[in-house]
Amino acid sequence: MSDILIHHDSGICTITLNRVDKKNSITTAMYQAMADALAAAQGDDATRVVVFQGHETIFSAGNDIADFLNNPPAGQDSPVFRFLHGIASFAKPIVAAVSGPAVGIGTTLLFHCDLVYAGDNAAFSMPFVNLGLCPEAASSLLVPQMLGYHRAAEALLLGEPFMAEAALEVGLVNRVVPPTETNNYAQAVARKLAAKPLSSLIETKRLMKKNQGSLVAQVMTEEGASFGRMLREPAAREAFGAFMEKRKPDFSKV
Repeated sequence: MSDILIHHDSGICTITLNRVDKKNSITTAMYQAMADALAAAQGDDATRVVVFQGHETIFSAGNDIADFLNNPPAGQDSPVFRFLHGIASFAKPIVAAVSGPAVGIGTTLLFHCDLVYAGDNAAFSMPFVNLGLCPEAASSLLVPQMLGYHRAAEALLLGEPFMAEAALEVGLVNRVVPPTETNNYAQAVARKLAAKPLSSLIETKRLMKKNQGSLVAQVMTEEGASFGRMLREPAAREAFGAFMEKRKPDFSKV
């Protein structure tokens, strides 16, 4: 079965992370599939809403480390950047259902969604510094905008998880529900959106985001350049080596 499931029904395109045995960690092929699905949904007049969802126990553990090291992103045309630019510029509403851990890109992609519903077991984290890296997906811009600087610094510099109620408090999620209900709740909201005039949905979203679209793209490109450079530096090599060797990293000499 595919690691990414794409389902179309009644104007809703549902993109499901379906690699639960690997904690829905995302490979290059999965980024490619999601980027292609977004591009197709954007060009399909019958698609009015996109929903991202995972499993009731896990949304995503972030990048698949082994795949990431074997297939590092090579420029803005790589699958991961195609996906990031695709979700950031997507004109129609995007709804997300998040239960369990949402690590790295599992959290940062949510800042590009319009409505986010979380299970009460959701745990959000952006541990880029802990991997010797820097933020991605324009999170260095969007996280301070939403959380405020000090909360953003806590989330991005420490990289520690924050739970669903904290995400609700700062506005990252719209509502917290039981994990077994999260996907169904998001689908119910998507059906409400799909019943509304598409032109009004698109124009309303455009007006809300018009002042930051080009800035998001600019920041995303700048982050990507820094991310790629830092990926080759000693801190990241130590962090990833420690991860693969199942030991605590030692950053005392980097």
